[in-house]
Amino acid sequence: MAADGAATPVAAENAGPAAQARLYGEPLLKMPNDLYIPPDALEIFLDAFEGPLDLLLYLIRRQNFNILDIPMAQVTRQYLHYIEQVRLHNLELAAEYLLMAAMLIEIKSRMLLPVKRADDDEAADPRAELVRRLLEYEQMKLAARQIDALPQLGRDTLAAQIHIEQSMVLRWPEVNAADLQAAWSDLIKRAKLVAHHTIGREALSVRAHMTGILRRLQSARFVEFSDLFDPGLGVPVVVVNFIALLELAKETLIEITQAEAYAPIYVRLSYTPS
Repeated sequence: MAADGAATPVAAENAGPAAQARLYGEPLLKMPNDLYIPPDALEIFLDAFEGPLDLLLYLIRRQNFNILDIPMAQVTRQYLHYIEQVRLHNLELAAEYLLMAAMLIEIKSRMLLPVKRADDDEAADPRAELVRRLLEYEQMKLAARQIDALPQLGRDTLAAQIHIEQSMVLRWPEVNAADLQAAWSDLIKRAKLVAHHTIGREALSVRAHMTGILRRLQSARFVEFSDLFDPGLGVPVVVVNFIALLELAKETLIEITQAEAYAPIYVRLSYTPS
């Protein structure tokens, strides 16, 4: 008997060849003769970047370089290596990356030249413009990530949809006494807005009112001015009565007197009745 853990020759023989792959769950013991492999199936996909600045920022951050003091030689060498791989697979995509490569080589060349000093001022760093663009791009990329982290409808949340079955039975709304009263009040208000105001003529005689005032004064020596008017008879009667009073004063049949300013006004006859 074989030792524990060791496969016997019979078991190894019965195991058969190892499966190359599985097709629909079934083991595939050997590769088919008519297997077609497309040329793009074995293509090597590199890390996807959104542009030259994205690639350059990745190379700097991956190696913890100080972005304010970029080692141009190392970064340019790594960048050109990546460009060479991209150029083999997608020449059109490599065009914009080549422009950045030319800029890196130019910066590297300028850094190798002797530094020219004018008026004891330190010459400008050739990397300054590149550093500025990298910092701005990093800020925009960080802002884009923060916006993308916010919940989005359709990606993180779904709009709730509720289907309510409507009953085919017709149900009339209930009306209480308060609603009926409010509707009636609104109807009355609308009726008053369209109502026509009819003005009628009332025959009033000034002479008749003059006679009435004289009769009133015959029974008293002095009558207060306000006592000669009755507001309850309406404005037209009061106006005609006042005109009659003025006519009597004009004809000197009555006297209108006042003891002092703001004192009560009195009316009396100008003659003594017989």
